[in-house]
This record gives sequence, C-alpha cells and structure tokens, in this order.
Amino acid sequence: MSTEDEKLLKEAKKLPWDERLQHKNWKVRNDANIDLAALCDSITDPKDARLREFGPLFKKTVADSNAPVQEKALDALLAFQRAADADASRYAKEVCDAIVAKCLTGRPKTVEKAQAAFLLWVELEAAEVFLESMEKAVKNKVAKAVVPAIDVMFQAISEFGTKVVPPKKILKMLPELFDHPDQNVRASSKGLTLELCRWIGKEPVKSILFEKMRDTMKKELEAELANVSGIAKPTRKIRSEQEKELEEEAVAETTGANTSEEAVADVPMEIDEYDLVDPVDILTPLEKSGFWDGVKATKWSERRDAVAELTKLASAKKIAPGDFHEICRTLKKLITDVNLAVAVEATQAIGNLARGLRAHFSGNARMLLPVLLEKLKEKKPTMTEALSQTLQALHKSGCFTLIDVIEDVRVAVKNKVPLVRSLTLTWVAFCIETSNKATVLKLHKEYVPICMECLNDGTPEVRDASFSVLTAIAKMVGMKPLERSLEKLDDVRKKKLSDMIGSASETILSSGTAPITTSGAATSARGAADSLSMKRSAASMLSGKKPVQAAAATKKSGTSKSTAAKKTDGGSQSKTSAAPEIEDVEPTEMSLEEIEERISSIVKAETISQLKSTVWKERLEAIGMLKQEVESLTELDKSAELLIRLLCAVPGWSEKNVQVQQQVIEVITHIASTVNKFPKRCVVLCLLGISERVADIKTRAHAMKCLTAFCEAVGPGFVFDRLYKIMKEHKNPKVLSEGILWMVSAVEDFGISNLKLKDMIDFCKDIGLQSSAAATRNATIKLIGMLHKFVGPDIKGFLSDVKPALLSALDAEYEKNPFEGATVAPKRTVRVMDTSSSTSAGSSDGLPREDISAKITPTLLKNLGSPDWKVRLESIDAVNKIMEEAHKRIQPTGTVELFTALRGRLYDSNKNLVMATLSTIGGLAYAMGPSVEKSSKGILADVLKCLGDNKKHMRECTLTALDSWVAAAQLDKMVPYIIVTLGDQKTGSEGRKDLFDWLSKHVSKMGDPSEALPLLKPSASSLMDKSSEVRKAAESFMNEILKICGQEVVGRNLKDLPSPTLAIVAERLKLTTVHEGFSESVKMVTTSMSLPSKAGLKNSKHGANDRGSNVGKPVSLRGLPARASVTMVSTQDHVQSQALFNIKDSNKEERERRVLVRKFKFEEPRREQIDELKIDLFKHFREDVSLRLWNSDFKRQIDGIELLQKALPSSGKEVIELLDILLRWFVLRFCESNTTCLLKVLDFLPELFDVLKDQSYMLTEAEAAIFLPCLIEKSGHNIEKVREKMGELIKQMVNIYSLPKLLPYTLEGLRSKNNRTRIECVDIIGYFIDHHGTEVGGLMKNLPSVAALTAERDGEIRKAALNTLATAYKNLGDDVWRYVGKLSDAQRSMLDDRFKWKAREMDKRREGRPGDARAALRRSVRENGSDVAEQSGEMLSRSVAGSMISRCSRDNFGYADAHMDRHMVPRQMPAATGPADWHEALEIVALGLPEQSVEGMKVICHELTQAADPESTVLEDLIKEADRLVSCLAVMVPKTFNFSLSGASSRSCKYVLNTLMQTFQIKRLAHAVKEGTLDNLITELLLWLLDERVPLMDDGSQLLKALNVLMLKILDNAERTSSFVVLINLLRPLDPSRWPSPTPTESLAVKNQKFSDLVVKCLIKLTKVLQSTIYEVDLDRILQSIHIYLQELGMEEIRRRAGADDKPLRMVKTVLHELVKLRGTAIKGHLSMVPIDAEPQPIILAYIDLNLQTLAAARMLTPSGPMGQTHWGDAASNSPNPSTHSVDAQLKQELAAVFKKIGDKQTCTIGLYELYRITQLYPKVDIFAQLQNASEAFRTYIRDGLAQVEKNAAAGRMPSSLPLSTPPPIAAIPSPKFAPSPVHTKSIGSKPDSNEDDASAGTLDALRERMKSIQAAAVGHFDGAQARPLASMNGSNMLHGGTRMDGEPQQQSNIPPMDERALSGLQARMERLKSGSMEPL
Repeated sequence: MSTEDEKLLKEAKKLPWDERLQHKNWKVRNDANIDLAALCDSITDPKDARLREFGPLFKKTVADSNAPVQEKALDALLAFQRAADADASRYAKEVCDAIVAKCLTGRPKTVEKAQAAFLLWVELEAAEVFLESMEKAVKNKVAKAVVPAIDVMFQAISEFGTKVVPPKKILKMLPELFDHPDQNVRASSKGLTLELCRWIGKEPVKSILFEKMRDTMKKELEAELANVSGIAKPTRKIRSEQEKELEEEAVAETTGANTSEEAVADVPMEIDEYDLVDPVDILTPLEKSGFWDGVKATKWSERRDAVAELTKLASAKKIAPGDFHEICRTLKKLITDVNLAVAVEATQAIGNLARGLRAHFSGNARMLLPVLLEKLKEKKPTMTEALSQTLQALHKSGCFTLIDVIEDVRVAVKNKVPLVRSLTLTWVAFCIETSNKATVLKLHKEYVPICMECLNDGTPEVRDASFSVLTAIAKMVGMKPLERSLEKLDDVRKKKLSDMIGSASETILSSGTAPITTSGAATSARGAADSLSMKRSAASMLSGKKPVQAAAATKKSGTSKSTAAKKTDGGSQSKTSAAPEIEDVEPTEMSLEEIEERISSIVKAETISQLKSTVWKERLEAIGMLKQEVESLTELDKSAELLIRLLCAVPGWSEKNVQVQQQVIEVITHIASTVNKFPKRCVVLCLLGISERVADIKTRAHAMKCLTAFCEAVGPGFVFDRLYKIMKEHKNPKVLSEGILWMVSAVEDFGISNLKLKDMIDFCKDIGLQSSAAATRNATIKLIGMLHKFVGPDIKGFLSDVKPALLSALDAEYEKNPFEGATVAPKRTVRVMDTSSSTSAGSSDGLPREDISAKITPTLLKNLGSPDWKVRLESIDAVNKIMEEAHKRIQPTGTVELFTALRGRLYDSNKNLVMATLSTIGGLAYAMGPSVEKSSKGILADVLKCLGDNKKHMRECTLTALDSWVAAAQLDKMVPYIIVTLGDQKTGSEGRKDLFDWLSKHVSKMGDPSEALPLLKPSASSLMDKSSEVRKAAESFMNEILKICGQEVVGRNLKDLPSPTLAIVAERLKLTTVHEGFSESVKMVTTSMSLPSKAGLKNSKHGANDRGSNVGKPVSLRGLPARASVTMVSTQDHVQSQALFNIKDSNKEERERRVLVRKFKFEEPRREQIDELKIDLFKHFREDVSLRLWNSDFKRQIDGIELLQKALPSSGKEVIELLDILLRWFVLRFCESNTTCLLKVLDFLPELFDVLKDQSYMLTEAEAAIFLPCLIEKSGHNIEKVREKMGELIKQMVNIYSLPKLLPYTLEGLRSKNNRTRIECVDIIGYFIDHHGTEVGGLMKNLPSVAALTAERDGEIRKAALNTLATAYKNLGDDVWRYVGKLSDAQRSMLDDRFKWKAREMDKRREGRPGDARAALRRSVRENGSDVAEQSGEMLSRSVAGSMISRCSRDNFGYADAHMDRHMVPRQMPAATGPADWHEALEIVALGLPEQSVEGMKVICHELTQAADPESTVLEDLIKEADRLVSCLAVMVPKTFNFSLSGASSRSCKYVLNTLMQTFQIKRLAHAVKEGTLDNLITELLLWLLDERVPLMDDGSQLLKALNVLMLKILDNAERTSSFVVLINLLRPLDPSRWPSPTPTESLAVKNQKFSDLVVKCLIKLTKVLQSTIYEVDLDRILQSIHIYLQELGMEEIRRRAGADDKPLRMVKTVLHELVKLRGTAIKGHLSMVPIDAEPQPIILAYIDLNLQTLAAARMLTPSGPMGQTHWGDAASNSPNPSTHSVDAQLKQELAAVFKKIGDKQTCTIGLYELYRITQLYPKVDIFAQLQNASEAFRTYIRDGLAQVEKNAAAGRMPSSLPLSTPPPIAAIPSPKFAPSPVHTKSIGSKPDSNEDDASAGTLDALRERMKSIQAAAVGHFDGAQARPLASMNGSNMLHGGTRMDGEPQQQSNIPPMDERALSGLQARMERLKSGSMEPL
C-alpha cells in the first residue's frame, strides 16, 4: 500500500462513522467496515448506546457499488446483528430492502452472507419484515436473485419453525413460483413446499396449493411428498428465548440442578389451515344467486338448488364474518322441510358455515342446535350422516363448548325417540374425545349424572352410547370423577364400564408409545444431517438432489440410531434398563504395518513375510502354517478381526493362485465358525472377495461354505443385505447368478425368519428377473420357488407385473416347491440373533405388510359416505386399488376408520355397492391377516346381516367375504357373531341355510373343535325352523360337530335345552346320552314329530317371504300325520281321567316377566317364544289337549279347542291362572292362514271373555300386551266374516280391560301398514265415541290421528275417518274443531260437508242438534249434581264418570301424557306380589318407606277411583279409615321429598300427592279428616311449597304445581271449621324443628314471615266464600280460635303490630269482621266457648262491639239488641228471658232477610238454602206460619224448593250452582209500581230501628240488595258463588261501608246516591280486586 493511501486511511479514521462509510474512496469505506465489524464484535452489552448509532448506517453500506466493500459491509452487519438484541429490529425493513435490491445477485460469498443476515434478522424477531422483503425478492426478473430468496426462506423455516416464521405469506408466494420459467426456481419452490409439509402437514399444503398448480407439477410433488416423513423440530431459537435459556442454565448451575437432560421434549406447534387462508365474502354472491327466492319456492328442487348454492359458497375454507342471522333462521325451517333432500342440504350448509365462520357462528349455532338434535330421529342414513358431520363440525369449529349446550343435551336425552337419545350421546362422546382435559374437568359434573340416568334406558343403543361417554370422560380425566357414580351401578354395568375404560386406556398406551420413538429417531437423524450441512438449499429436499454430506451423515449417525429405534419398537425381550450397544459394521482404515505390529504375538513374522512373497509356493506354505497356528489357538475372539484384516491385505483378494485362495477361505471359514462373536466388520471386509470367489468354479464350494458360516455367525439378513448391493453393482454376471444360487441354498438352510422378504423380492424383480443372462434369471426363479415353499401362494401377489413367460416358469417352480409353511424346520440356526433383520419380518408368515394409513385420507373416508353413488363406488374401487398396490399385504395401522366407513356402505340403498363393499371387506381381511379381528371393530356382525338379503347373489358375496375372513382369522373368533346371526329373525331362512352349509364346510378345519360347541344351541333351535332346508342344513352341521366332538360332549352341551327341543335333537341326531330321564309325554312328542308327512312336506316350501306372516307357525311339527296322532291318543285313554288344567306349579307372574313383548306394537312371535309356549303348554295342560293344540293338522287343533270349550264354564279359576298361555296360543293361530281354525278360535274367545267378565277379572298389563297388539293388527283380515268377529271381540274387550288402557293399542292400529286394519280401528274408535262418550279415557286425544287419515289416498279409509269424526261431531258439536288438530283446507272442507250432513240426519231423526246432549249433561251436572243428572237421564254410564274423575285428578296434578294413567292410576287388579286389599295397602303406607309404599298407594288410588262412583258401596268403608289414611300420607310427604332430594326419583312424591288429591276430591272423605291430622298435613304442604330445593328436583315444577292444586282442593273440600281453626293457629310463629332443613341464607324470622303470608292467602280464600258457607261452619269454634290468638298476643302486642301493619293480625281482624257482618248481632249467640265473664274481659268482645257499631253506622245491618251494652254478661247470660228477648227477635229478622232473598230471582237459591239451614237449626219453628199473607204460589215454591235443597244436601252437593225456577211474587196482589220489602211486611212483625224512618230503611235495604246483585254478577264469573263479599288483598279497605280490615271505622259523612255509572265503576273495581285476589298460592 502506498504512503498516500496509508495517510488517507489514517486521516479518515478521525472522521465520524457515517462519513467514513460514505467516503468516496472505496478503501476508506472498506477499512471503515472492517473497523465497524471489529468494534461490534467487542461490544458485549446489547443495550450499548453505540449500537443505536450504528443501526441506521447499514441501509446504505450494504448497497455499496464496490463488491469487496459490500462484502465487508455485510460482515459488519452480521457483527452488529450478533451484538444487538430485538430492539435492533427497527432498522430491519430498510436494511432488508437494500439487501434484496443489491446483494442477492452478487458474488456467491456475498449472497451467502446476505442470507445469513436475513436469518439473523429473523433471530432478532423481525420475521414479518423478512417475509415482506422476500415478497419483493421473489418478484425479481432475474432468476439468479429468486433462488437465494427461496433458499433463505427454506432455511428460516427449517431452522426456526413455523412458530417464528408464519407460513401464510410464503404459501401466497408459492403459486407464482410454480409457473416460473426458470427450472431452478421451480425446483427450489418444490423444496420449500416439501419443507412446509414437514411443519404444517401435507393435507393443509395440498388443499391450499394444489388447486393453483399445473397437473405435471402436482404429479411431481405427489411423488416427492411420499418421501417426506418425520416430525419437524426447530434447531434455532430467537434471541429472547436464547437469553431466557441462558438465565435458566445459570440458575440451574447455582442450585446444582442437572440441565443435561430435558424432562419434556419440545412439541411441534400444530398449524391450523384456517389461519393460513384469506376469508371469502359469500353474502354478496349469495344475494345475486337468487337464494331468497329459491328457499321460498314451492317446488322442492328449487329449494334444494338454492340451499345447494349456499352449501357450495360456504365450503370456502374461511368465510368473512357478516350478518348470517336471517340465513340461519331460514335454514332452521328448512331442516324440518318435508323433502329429505332439502333437509340434508340445509344440514350440510350449516356444517359448512360452522367450519368457515368458527367463533363468529357461535350465536347461530346455539339457536340451531336443538333443532339438529331433534332431527336425529330421522332414520334415513343420508340425513343421519349429514347431521352427525354437522354436529361434529359445530363443536370442532369452536362454535360452542359442551358446557354452553348442557340444557339442549338434557332435553335431547329425554326425547321419546331412542335414536335421538343414542345419537346425542354418541355426539357428546365425540365432543369429549376432541376436547382438552381442562374443558372436560369443567363439564364432567354436568354430564356424568346424565349418563348415569341414561344407563337405565330401555334401548341398548342408548345405554351403549352412555357407556361410551363415560369412557371418553375417564380417558380424558381419569376414573376419579366417576368413582361416586360407579357406586350406584350394579356389578354387570360396573364391569362393562371398567372393561371399556380399560381397553381404551390400553389403546392410548399402545398407540402413544411407538410414534415417540420413531419421531425421535427421525429427528435425531435429521439433526445430525443439519449439523454437518448448515446451509442447505431448498432444492436439496428433492429426491436425487440431496447433498453428499447430508447423505453421509445420515448413513453414519442415522443408521445406528434407526437400528436402535427399530429394536425398541420391536419390543426386545431384554428386560435390562441399559440401552443395547450398537455394533459398528463399517470397518475403519488400518495399515499393514499396524496390523503386523498388533498381531505379532500370534503370527510369526516370517509367516507374514512369506505371505508377501511373489513365489506362490512360499505363499501356499505360509498360508498352511497360518492355518495350523490359527487352529491351534484357543481364544480367537480377540484376534479374529486382526487375522481377517491380515488375510485381506496379504495375500489379499487379488491372489491368483487357486490353492492359496482356497486355503485363505478355509482359514476365514474356520475363524467365523469358531469364535463366539464374529464382528460384522469382518463380514464387510471379506464379502466382496468371497462373492467373487463364488463366481469361480474352482473356489465356489469353499466360498459358499464360508458364506454359510458368515450366516451362522451374524445372521443371513445382514449377509443378504450386503450381497444385494455387491451383486447389483458387480460387472461379472457370474457373481450375480452364482450368488443367487447360494441364496437358494441359504434360504433352504436358514428359513425366512431372519430375512427382509420385501428387499429380497424387490431384488429378485428388479435385478434377477430383469437380467439379460439366462443363468441369472433361472437362479432367481429357483430362489423365488424356494420362497414359495416357506410363504405360500401369497408371494404371487408381489410378482403380478412380471412378464408372462417368466410367470409360467415361476408356476412350474412353485409346483416343485409346494407350500409347507410353519412345518418346515430350518436346517441351520444362527448363533447370535440379528436384531436388525429378525425384527423386520412383516408378519407371522414372513411376507412384508405395507402401511397404508397415509393413503386412507379424510377425503377418501368422506367420499365413502357421499350422497352420489358413483363417488361411493369410486371410493370403494380406490380402496381396492390401495390393496393391490400393497400386494394385498397391509398393516392394520389406520384401518379402523376405514372399516367404520365401510360399515355404512353395508347398509347402502344401492345393492351393487353393498356387494362391492363385501368384496372389499373380504379383501381387507385377507390382506391384513389375524390383526383384522382387532381393527375391524365388529364389522363382521354387519357382514353377516347381509345373509338376510333375499337375493342369492348378495348371499354368495357375503359367503365369499366370510371365506376370506376365515382364512385370515380363525373360525373360533367368528363364533360369537355367528350365534347372534343365527338367532336374528331378519336373517331369513335362506340366509340361515347358507350359513349352516358354510359352517359345515369349515368346522372340520377348526384348530380347537370345542370352540364350535356354542353353536349347538342355535342350531338346535333351527331344527324346529319352518323351512325344511334350514332344518336339513342345521342337522347336517350338527352331525359334523358330532363327528368331531363325539356324542358325550354334544349331549352334555345340549342338556339344558327345553324338553321338546331336546327331544327333537335327540331323535334327529340319534343321541342316546340325552334320552335318560325323559317323561313319557316328551318321548311321545318326539315320536310324533319324527314321523314324516306328505302334507308337511308339501307345506314346507319356502321362499323369500317366509319371514313374513308365517313366522309364528310351528313348521317343525307339520310332520305329524293325523293317523299317527289318533293312534297315540287312543293308547292314552287313561289320560282322560286326569284334570284338563294343571295349575299346581303355575307361576303366572314369573311367566309374564319372562315373556318379553313390545307394548302396543305387534311383532311376529320369535322362535324362542314359540319354544317357551310349547313347554308351558305341555306342562300345564292335559297331555291329549296339548297334543291336539300343538299339532300341524288344523282339525286336531279344532278338537283341542272344543275340549277347552266344554271345560270352560266349570274351570273359570284355572282358565284365569293359565290365561296368558292361552292368549299366546291364540296369537299363533291369528298368525296362521287357516281360516277354519281361526273362525273356531273367534267363536271360543267371546265365551272366554264372558267367563272372565262373570269372574270380575280384568286383564293384566302383560296379558293385554301379549294379545291386544295381535288382535288389533289382524282385525284387518281379508275375509269379511273374520273382520266382523274380530271387531266384535275388540268391542267386548271393554268388559275385561279398561277403555282408557285399550285406546293406545287402537291408536297404534291407526299406524298399521294394512289399510283394512286402519279402517277397522277407525270404526272401533267411532263405536267407542258413540257408546261411551268423548270424555272417557282421552278419546278426544285420538281425534287428531283419525282426522289425519282424511288425507289418505284410499277412499275407504277417508270414508271411515269421516264417519267417526261425524260421530264425534254428534257428541261434541262445534267443539270438535278444537280436537281434530291441524288440517289442510281440503280436509276442513270435507269435514265441514260431512258435519252438515250429520246435522241434517239428526234433524230428520229428531235427535236434536249436535253437542246438545253433552251441553245438557254438563249443565245438569253443574246445576243439580250427578244425582239430578242421572234422574233426568242425562248422565253417562258409570265407567264414563269414573274415568272422568280419574282424568280430572290427573289434569289437576299437571300431567298431560296420553298414557299417564298407567303410571299414576294403577291397574284395577294389583299383582299378586303387591297388597291384596285396602287395609293391607294402608299398612304398607304406614311403614313410611318411600319406595315400598308406592305399591300400597297404587291400590289406595284404585279404591278411591271406585269410591268416586256415586253408586259404589266402598265409600262407607273408606270413610272410617279416612283420617288414618291422610295421617299416614301426611307423614309420608316429608319422607318422600327428602328421599327424592337425596338423589332418588320423584316417583314416590308424585304418588303421595296424587293419593291425597284423590282423597280430597271426595267431599265426604275430606270431611272425615280430623282437625289434628289436617293441621299436620297443611303445615307440611305449606313448608314444602316454600322449600327452595323443590324446584331443583326431578320434575320440580310439576311437583310445585301439584302442591298448589292439592292445597286449593283441601281448602275447597275439607271441613271448613277445621280449616279455619288450623289456619288461624298456624298464624303463630312455627316451631323451628318443623322446617325441612335450615336454610343458611335466610333467618328464621324471614322464613316465618313467608310461611305466615301463605297462611294468610289460604284464609283469604276461605273468607271470600264465607257468605255462601256461613251455615256450614261452627262459629263457636272459630270464635274460640280467634279469642285464643288475640289473648296470646295481648293488647300491648296488638297495638304494636297494628302500627307495624302486621298481616296475620289484620287477617284475624278481617275474619272476625266478616263473621260479624254476615251474622249481625246473632254473633253474640256463638260465644259459648269464649269465657265472656272472665276478668279482664276477653279482647275479642271489644272487637265484636266495635265491628257491630261500625256496621250499624254504615247501615249494613239492623241490630236487634241494645247497641250501647258494655257488659256482655247481661246480653248473653244474665238476661231475664233470653229466649224471648233475643232469639225470637233475631229469628224473625233472619227470616225476613231470607224471604226477601227468595223473592229475588238472583238470590233465590241462596235464600232457599239459608231457609233450609234455619229449619235444621230450629226444627220446631213453623216457617209457613210466617207466610200467611203470602200468595199460594209463593208458599208452594218455597215448599218445593226446600224439598229439592234437602235432597241435594243429602247427596253432599253445594246449592250455589243449582238453578231453580223464578219465584212468584210474595203478595197475592202485587203492586204494579213496586213490591214492598219483605222486611217491612206486617206478617213478619219486625220493627225498624227507632232512629230510622220507614222510608230510609226501605231505601237502605233496596240499595243493599242492589249492591249484592251487582256483586253476584261480578263474582259469579269467577267462582260460581252468589254475592260473596271480597276482601281487599292489601288490607286497605273493604268494599262495603268504609270499614278497614282491622275493624277501625273510617270517617264517612254521608252515602251519596248511586247512579248507573257509579255502579258500573264499582263492578269494574270489584272485578279487578277479584282477579288480583285469585292468584295461586
């Protein structure tokens, strides 16, 4: 450097940094960059201020135009980046842009440094800036600049991972790069794509990029993707994480922690594809597509297309948020669309919206979920599948969590459709499995109780789904949450749940361990490669372009690690914890001098020198000496490798002399076979030379022997692997051909257990068979033939693509080497097991199996369920293609989901697809081998169901699949599934026959024949099948088992069969061991059945419909000829003397429990039911009768019926005991087609029912369920005579089975597929309506079902429905429209026409108008009571009344279920296990056990229902026990509620309340309840009304309603005096011990306040009706209770409470005020129980005086005694003539008021009733003496009215609702202007008060009566009582006068005259008060 330059540089160092770096001299700039780099390297603090100064300088320095300066500038930048921290990222954008613009096209070193700078910016957390600059870089027109940019992105992702470098922007760049003209750019972009696949998965990358890619690029990438494996892991961290790691290490060092081991491996972050794509707006295109018009279209196809457009738009990966509420509301309607295609499309659209919107869809998802769950009831597979996918999508997309939708799930699992319940729980299980542990921990408390409840469901699918939910919960959070719930389960369910949880946990463990090891190995291998090749290009990811260093690294470090991984995966038998040592098989270089030095102690120096000699004889002599020395050595292990190395060096493998070669090989062979462990390195050293010696005929034998020794030493697997490579690359064809021939001998010697068969087969196909040398091809054919000997014909699948000529040669070789399998024992063994090769055998047969899990993509699984059958078929073909590609040898990995998808196709509507699926399943089973049993998840059961198809081709396909299955898995594994199939009715006769034939063919091949013994019992049942083909096939199969297992074993397994079945089996199979101990009768049955019959053979023809109507026919008995039967019966004449029925051992209840039949719906009798019937018949009927009844000849059956007919009248008791057997036999006859026998049965049944009616017997529920469904279903017989008889029989059933219970069976008949049955059922309903009325048993609830039939196509059905509805119209009138449900306009028009016709017909016949009879009945009952209605002939039959009462009680209780009567009102004949009568039931209730008392309450309810009948005689007996009954029930109330609160069902609570309700509905029973009992009951009811826990109970709202209604019923019907006394007593504070449980949130005072408020409400209700009930109550007792209450308070407390506005005190004052107002001064005559003479004077007296004065002042009464009296003793007891002075005057006053009421037509009924009460109280008073001046008509009216009231009172009826005719005028000649008030009539003799004139008194009386009439009009609308005074609810004012509730007078100056406006205002006010006061308790 010149002096000037030095001077310039020296001067420049003084300049500031920015000037130096921008200096015009490049040397100055270069020197500045070098100094800057050195300075940055010296900075240790990243917060150094100088770094901030340097940061802005680099944007210009890196863009320097001088290349060397630019390179130094990049060095300085790198130093700066290493010194700085994340704060430096602020300068990243400008610097990166400069680098992109200037550095990526420079020198290679410059580009490399630029890339390093980019990576450092990423490390400094400027990844976003980096990606933005890369977006600019890849758009560079120069391809040379684009490749480095792609490479640096590749390096950034591979080093930092996608957590630091977000892949979204990179994915956007790639599509343009795929179409780049430069091939290097395209290659790099492919490499970058592959790297992204490693990080975010193949599927997301493919779904985003492939649609924008050319087909050629797709194919290339697909091929490359197959090589991408392993899980990516970041190798470099950002700066902040590095600092954090350093801090942690420092802390760990100070605390002495071991940091060398990481406890938890870094888990790679999962990238969500949703975050990688841009949102798509679908609302705008949806508007343009005409969606809104389309969804409203009437044509279903237009609606479907509109929704399909939405589905298509919503299929976008990510949807832009918007207002989707209206769309969702529309979809909600379309889900329930009548057209299934529209509903499916709408469901799929919801799923797509959920996937695209995710959290933005949450609100709409919550709205749609209940509808989707409800729609699960749809059974169509397409709908079910769409719903399940949508529901899963809603949860997986995060629209809601299970916690959010708990209420919706609760509703769904209580749905009446079992399918909804089971699928909902299945969905819940899926949601739990896909949730995280924290979520499940929150929700398990809610869902475990739901599942525990569903475990008791009657449907198996619901129970299984519930088990799966519990299993999923246990899998996520362990068993702890389930422990308490498991305690409640029985042992069977507990075991099942434990097994399911156990198997699930094993699955987790087995599937969770393997991937960890393999991924670790893959990662470590990749890490090793990365460490050696830090700068990898993106193109290096492509196959064939990997760098040499990377490959070498993989070879060196990866091999050992992968071997270790494989060894670990293989499950090594070693139990030591230490890792096995990995042998290094690659020999290292070692010089000859080193070998000589180390081996000098073993081999002489002259021997070695002679081996080096050029004279062959010396070499030969030396090798001979060496051989002797080696053979003389005792320990060769230490020196074996050195000896081998020596021989490989001298004389070496280039030795030309054959003798020397032979000697060398012999020495090596001796060493290999002698040492304990021969190193694999030695094999590698020798193998090339030995293989060349094999090619030489002179040394071939020695060399082959040496190779065999190598195989014994290290295993043939290792030797073969090395030989493949040597033979493949060697130029001498002899090496290949002779080497293969040696392999033939090696395979024969060692077998295939240590070989990698896949590698060998590939070698044979690719090298051996493709060779041009015939010798090589022939040798290869021999090798493949030898393999065939070990692995069998399966090897052919791997050679299917070989040339035909070679295939024929191979077939010839296969014949020479037939398959021997496991029987071939290896001739030689390996001394040391080769773990790397021995564990790699594919399966038990050695052939490799391919892992196809990667090919079973979600798309393939989805397409298997596609709505398009072509897509489904293509998917099935794709599965077959996958198997073909895997040579029909596959691993079970990933096949579970495939089998699940294929299971759905077995139920495909397209039969061709089902057959294709069967073929595929068979192929899968064959390809998987024994492991198919675990992976298939029970699909075999579904395969076997296909045998039920009536197409022969389908059954043949099924049997072919079974052949494949049995070849893969043993038959013993299939036995459980086959047993189920043989017992399934749906299998059909052809299916069972084919299955038995198949079993006969395979059973002899079973390894353990005893495994087939479980098939004996189903086979024995099939010997009685109706089809002779099935019987023959079953017999053939059983004979096969008999040959294999022997008679003794078979007999032992069949001994517990039913006797008739066993007899048949013994006869057919000629079993002698089971004949012992048979009764004569059973042997006789055997004999009769074994005789063949032509008729039987003729009838045994079967076809596809054998499963139909003839199932119930005992075909196996058709072989009994008439002649044989007669002979048999004749030989049994002594039997005639025996009893016809044997009821000695009969247990009817046990039989009913055993015979499981479906209620309401008819099902054909199953074979096991027929077998049980046969046993019962022979057991309980005389032998000759049994043989006749159980005979295939209908004539013999008729003889049997005639025998029964004769015995029927005298055997009523026996017939009742055996009725269920008879009914089951009749059902069999109904199912047969013999008309003669059927008519005989129909003649017998009415006689039988008459006997049952005479015995007062009612059918049990089980008997009805046996007989009625069949009777209803068969009532539509095609013969009219049979139909008529069956219809009459159903009508007769009402006598022995209550009509309300019969109706559900009839209603089920309306759903029958047989039109005639539906017509008959409609007619029967019409008959019931006509003869029993519409009110009975909920007949009106059947009317909607009948009305719906008017839309049927069949004209006969429509006609029958219209006739029945016309009958209903006749009874109901226009009210019928309220019950017919929703109808179309056409239906309404039809009905309207029919109703008009009916009205005209009734008018012609003079039957009145429609509905008149019902209206008259209701009116009569309302006004006069039932007795009057009965007298007038308008009352229905007793059964109607009884059912009305029971229905009303249920309606009050709050249950609207159509079949609730079977729960709440027990059947009329209790079971024998329950209480026998009323008294026994009461004893059970008295025990106080909640669950046990239910049975007792059932009987009590039954008796109460009977007692409700007016003509019943039971009532008198019940009245005596009424108090005890209510007392027991009052005790039961708290017990049942507490029992239910403890977690039990609320069933017992409902029964207690219902029993009380029925008791208090009967007024006489309610009156018989004593005051103390009533006190206890009312207290308990009110306390439970207040209990806050009741609403939280099961059915809590219904229980609250029931408590309310019961309380109101008690107040209505209980003895009023007792009610008043009890309630007034309850106004006192309640004892704390009476409360059910202490409520911590409320004080005792607050609780007492609430209780008092309830009591006050009850008293208000009683007080409001006092005017009409005043004569029913004992005023003396009520006044006594008021007196006691006031005395206990005392005056001081009363004053204090009055100021505090105390409600209880105000209520007592109100009651007293009302009593005084109604009785006037006569109230003083009812103080007999109050100590009026006591001192001080009782408080009540002052209040009575105060009220009398107030009311008198208000002119609301006329006092008859001195008003100013202060001493009560004078008025009550000290009067000289109380009888004359007080009672007479009072009586006259009352009579005057009563006559006045009678004279008014509005109050005449009350007046007559009051007059009747007076006659009862004063029997000696002659009331007619007071009516001398009245007209004769008035006196007659009163006389008749009294007689009527007396009659009603005797019947216990209230008078308020009984209308009487208008009374005649009182006077004989009434005034034309006005009638005088009866109060002032002279005949009464009542004088007005001296302070009032006549006019004023008359005016007041008239005003008072007018006000009463207004009251009556206002109040009558609500409660039917006339003229009741209403108390204000808030206690402010009374309506009459100005009196306050507490009795204090209100100041009032005068009473203004009332005009009409005032009166109407008063009436409105009273109505408002009335409606306010009637609120429920």
